[in-house]
Amino acid sequence: MLKNLFRKKECTTIQSTPSYSEAIIPNIPNGKWINCKKCKNIIYIEDIENNSYICPKCNYHFNISTYERVREIFDNKSFHVMFEDVVGTDPLKFPKYKQKIEKIRKNVNRTEGVLCGVGNINHKKVVAAIMDSSFMMGSMGCAVGERITRTVEYALNNSLPLIIFSASGGARMQEGILSLMQMAKTSAAIAKHSEKGLLYISVITNPTTGGVTASFAMLGDIIIAEPGATLGFAGKRVIENTINEKVPENFQTAEFMLEKGFIDDIVSRKKLKNYLSKLLELHGVMDCE
Repeated sequence: MLKNLFRKKECTTIQSTPSYSEAIIPNIPNGKWINCKKCKNIIYIEDIENNSYICPKCNYHFNISTYERVREIFDNKSFHVMFEDVVGTDPLKFPKYKQKIEKIRKNVNRTEGVLCGVGNINHKKVVAAIMDSSFMMGSMGCAVGERITRTVEYALNNSLPLIIFSASGGARMQEGILSLMQMAKTSAAIAKHSEKGLLYISVITNPTTGGVTASFAMLGDIIIAEPGATLGFAGKRVIENTINEKVPENFQTAEFMLEKGFIDDIVSRKKLKNYLSKLLELHGVMDCE
């Protein structure tokens, strides 16, 4: 009997526990749900779309495409695209840059990292440039800078208010100094627009960094941002390594920038259209006929 007590059993029954995916993730068809980057909750994509691409649980603002931005902000069928013929080339013959650009154009169905045009916001006519973070992180190359400059000049020549929705990782390194030149070019055009007494509203979306922050994004007569948007020039780690100090946890967020006086307000995407409309009205922009 003592021998049987220490005999190795041939099998053991274990009470199984569901895996993480079985216990947490509901049985939702592929492509029908999304994981919130902030609160990590799993949400139906349809619920996100019906909520202006904002998480209903934590208010996280997902990045949206240029055409989704148009649908959110402009009156139905009022936005007319301009300067789509201005496209980037490969001025420095940067290795594999041309192939990368062509691949991105096919994947996102866009020709460049900014969409420009003229449209109505609650019947008030404005000129707008909308940057697209899905196109090489909205980086500013020659074509992006040229489109924005032409857009500003169109607003100047037609005495119209200007709105730029920024979303960028900065200058496009594959175009070198030619990319950096766009900072001065766009800024000069905005200065002329300002000298004529015309309104320029800058809307900061996530992320807005690098050369775009150091140029037109921070030149608005009024600067507003979406909640949680990242705004800065150099990256957080670069700054910490340079000054040998830790920066605050919310450093370079829209909330931090509002507290320090770098921006004028933070506005939820769902309220942004009416907010912009009210600003235009307060600055004398009348309803178009």
